[in-house]
Amino acid sequence: MIRITMFSAAETVPGQGVGSAYRELVNLLTEKFPNEFELKFNNLAKTDISHYHTINLGFFLNTFLPGRGTKVGYVHFIPETLEDSIKLWWPFKKIFYWYMMTFYKRMDQIVVVNPVFIDKLVALGVKREKITFIPNFVSKKVFYKQPIIQKTKLRQKLNLPEQGYTVLGVGQVQVRKGVLDFIQLAKDNPDWTFVWVGGFSFGSITAGYDQLKKVIDNPPKNLIFPGIVDRSLMNDYYNAADVFLLPSYTELFPMSALEAFSTGTPTILRDLELYQAIIAGYYLPAYDRQAMQTQLDKLAKDDGLQERMSQQSLSASEYYSAERVSKIWEAYYTAQVQYKNNEVN
Repeated sequence: MIRITMFSAAETVPGQGVGSAYRELVNLLTEKFPNEFELKFNNLAKTDISHYHTINLGFFLNTFLPGRGTKVGYVHFIPETLEDSIKLWWPFKKIFYWYMMTFYKRMDQIVVVNPVFIDKLVALGVKREKITFIPNFVSKKVFYKQPIIQKTKLRQKLNLPEQGYTVLGVGQVQVRKGVLDFIQLAKDNPDWTFVWVGGFSFGSITAGYDQLKKVIDNPPKNLIFPGIVDRSLMNDYYNAADVFLLPSYTELFPMSALEAFSTGTPTILRDLELYQAIIAGYYLPAYDRQAMQTQLDKLAKDDGLQERMSQQSLSASEYYSAERVSKIWEAYYTAQVQYKNNEVN
């Protein structure tokens, strides 16, 4: 049995995709490999693999302790993806970015959730041979398509208007996520309901906090901000919506898109290069807010397009299924231990 210690503080800040990805992986390994992997959490006992999901200083310091085995770093963000997320005084930002890359370089191995970031990490000084791409995934037991006849009941349960076209956005409330475009689309389409699930996970240091807080405190009548909700409710939100829209400017591999795919919700994404590398063809692309409006109009008027995009979402969820990705993780962890044993011998 391979001993794996997970080091993570991802779930201490609610409403983050990093926390969702971490929970999905832990649940997957626990369910699929109870006899192959022995999992421990934030534990300093001797282990075969130390898997670092977040870059806390305490975790960095423990990488220098004996018995850590192969140190695997999980890259959910790099400096450029944080640029429009949090606002820090530039000397602190410079130190933080230096620390982030020092942490990654300290790892024996690196896992990225998007292949586009391999070259970017190499350019920042990480050795290419250390980097492996393993995609995110979501569990079909948690996120699944519910019968269409349930939609009205779900909207009642979530205190959403029972009738009409409903557009869902999910993620932290910040400029990087494209929330300002989402807000403007709500203003431009008063006959539709717009719902953004998420909040200020990083409080007042969130980029654009003052501007966004004003809208949340006094939104248009057709724009609803439920805030950060329990993960158990998210499947209901996706199924209650007619379309999922993520206007984010930068992402690695958004968990919210995978969740929407898994529920068969037609999906519109800002057409980013990183999406083209991993999920091209599964979503309706939109370069800017005007293009998002065009795609929303098409979906609202075309039942056939709605059905096709729902099927495309479900196809994406099969490709990035827990079953498929579990085999990748099994092979990866096993290979790390075998490589380490060969080094010793």
